[in-house]
Amino acid sequence: MTAQRLVVIGGDAAGMSAASRARRLRKPGELEITAFERGRYSSYSACGIPYWAGGEVDGPDALIARTPEEHRERGIDLRTRTEVTELDVDGGRVLARDLETGTERWHGYDHLVIATGARPVRPSLPGIDARGVHGVQTLDDGQALIDGLERAPGRRAVIVGAGYIGVEMAEALVRRGYAVTVVERAAQPMSTLDPDMGALVRDAMCGMGIEVVTGAAVTEVRTGAGGEVTAVVTDTAEYPADVVVLGLGVRPETTLARAAGLPVGESGGLLTDLAMRVRGHGNIWAGGDCVEVLDLVSGRTRHIALGTHANKHGQVIGSNVGGGYATFPGVVGTAVSKVCDLEIGRTGLLEEQATAAGLRFVSATTESTSRAGYYPGARPMTVKMLAERRTGRLLGVQIVGGEGAAKRVDVAAVALTARMTVEQLTALDLGYAPPFSPVWDPVLMAARRAAAAVAADAGG
Repeated sequence: MTAQRLVVIGGDAAGMSAASRARRLRKPGELEITAFERGRYSSYSACGIPYWAGGEVDGPDALIARTPEEHRERGIDLRTRTEVTELDVDGGRVLARDLETGTERWHGYDHLVIATGARPVRPSLPGIDARGVHGVQTLDDGQALIDGLERAPGRRAVIVGAGYIGVEMAEALVRRGYAVTVVERAAQPMSTLDPDMGALVRDAMCGMGIEVVTGAAVTEVRTGAGGEVTAVVTDTAEYPADVVVLGLGVRPETTLARAAGLPVGESGGLLTDLAMRVRGHGNIWAGGDCVEVLDLVSGRTRHIALGTHANKHGQVIGSNVGGGYATFPGVVGTAVSKVCDLEIGRTGLLEEQATAAGLRFVSATTESTSRAGYYPGARPMTVKMLAERRTGRLLGVQIVGGEGAAKRVDVAAVALTARMTVEQLTALDLGYAPPFSPVWDPVLMAARRAAAAVAADAGG
């Protein structure tokens, strides 16, 4: 029997999870696996780069789950520093270029996995490619940033963008002794929160000595005589900088797929079925940051770039390619982050997203503490909850507070997945002891207030 050929484009979470799962399910004589990765590393945690930059963890080796050599020992022909430049769907083949030698060669496939990830947003601005301006997407980017910090002539840093990467990098550079300015175009940092909750993040960042500039659009990165960055210029001011970090978010990397005519969604991510098979193509699969996934709350597809999703996508793809059966049902949009001692969690829909989905809702916000108020170490915590009008179905939760705040959002994530109402949420039997929670957990307190708001709205 001739072995089938599996080709994987992308050597990180989704791609190598798919390859590894398929290898476990199929014998080497049944399935030949070739994977192409344009970088030097495989199966690594990009989420750990800010903590590497801040000196909290070692890198890059500590951030690598499995090296290219380890994958090869397990029967996967992983070729690093090799970029796929063309996809021939009709011919069932890909064109791969060795980035070291420039050699190109076509490779045929019976199954293809597209796991090309996402590309960081890098606006076309004067000076954006100056020495000292860094993106944070890959381990190579992380190493370049570390090297740049060691060479920087001073200790002034400007972070452009106040999303997850922006606030995490702000913390990292504060830890390194930098004077940090964060410049954000929106009215508040963390556009993944409603503005009223983002304002709490802003207040906490300012209290940590971080200068937070909002409502400002960057127009130029100013450079010195040697081409090095010297300042970031906005439409209203100029901020001196010895290093600049871009944290403007990411977009699905689907250039190759688009050129091949594969279907993409509203946000530019590849569209798949529940088995992670690209729609309309029986032998092409896609997963990770290059795809859109079903939002279980709104019923729409969304692009959410998270390693947790990517690894699950890979497991589903590998199971199906390997002869088994698995599906990926969707997400509720759960994410957590921190900046210094402030924890941030969210799941479900924001007000703007709920409105865009055509949902009518009520919201409730409560102030509580992470532990019983009398117990040492109790920290303030704010919980905001959205519930659908009339039905009371939980739509979203946002939490900002001290230690113990972020992971409380997991309770809400389970409730969203189960399509619970806020009234049902109030009755959950959560664990209690003074070192861990008040008698009424902050999430349950918010649910009680949201349930009251639903009832009052119905009565009105």
